[in-house]
Amino acid sequence: MIATPDVLPGRAVLSMPLTFGCGAAVGVLGGMIGLGGAEFRLPLLIGVFGFAALAAVILNKAMSLIVVLTALPARLASVSFSDLGAHGTVAVNLLAGSLLGAWAGASWAVQMRTATLYKLLAALMVAMAGALVLTHIVELGTLDLSTPVQAVAGVVAGFGIGVVAAIMGVAGGELLIPTIVLLYSVDIKIAGSLSLLVSLPTMLVAFARYSRDGSFAVLGANLRFTAVLAAGSIAGALLGGLLLGAIPDLLLIPALAVILLVSAVKTARHAVSTKHG
Repeated sequence: MIATPDVLPGRAVLSMPLTFGCGAAVGVLGGMIGLGGAEFRLPLLIGVFGFAALAAVILNKAMSLIVVLTALPARLASVSFSDLGAHGTVAVNLLAGSLLGAWAGASWAVQMRTATLYKLLAALMVAMAGALVLTHIVELGTLDLSTPVQAVAGVVAGFGIGVVAAIMGVAGGELLIPTIVLLYSVDIKIAGSLSLLVSLPTMLVAFARYSRDGSFAVLGANLRFTAVLAAGSIAGALLGGLLLGAIPDLLLIPALAVILLVSAVKTARHAVSTKHG
């Protein structure tokens, strides 16, 4: 049972095996495109499990943190430390903005009216759908920027990514990877590992900010649920990784984008019902 005041009245509580299965489904979706799936887990927390917006974001952030910590050793094992060290300034540049963005984003989220947060989450899901299509179907180029301009652009981009990641409770890899490729002309495999190095401390900052708010109690009240859904997400991501390439991107990416768009519509409806409730 999921015992929490943040579950909407009348919403059926799912069994733990089914909770694991839902997490696994989310993980498979993310794993098939090389991500953790947090952008798909957020609407699941709201629409299926019935958590209020802020509670869903906090739970999603906790699970994203678990998934990233699990993925980090495997990802680092596939890329040499010398390769990462050669691009250390990239991580530092982005972190200069993303840490501030994570704190700001979490601060704004806890101060927002619930209906406003639902609307913002819906808008961000639409933006994520667009980013998903652009980064996986359109071939990414690179920007030839001078070093000072590149540094400023990195801080600004990092801040924006930190805000989005904090508000949605995601790791931000879907935004960090194309940003690293675009701004710094880094190979996409190395960019994936660098994104984890940036997203981990960024998530910890957002997590620390959320821990200062009363809504953070939802995590303590749902530790078992969080662990089971996160375990399902990890197992699903591993399976999704094995299925990587099994479905052509021209079919898979639009389908995943549609899932996010449908989720955005349903989340926006929560804003209306909250406003009139």
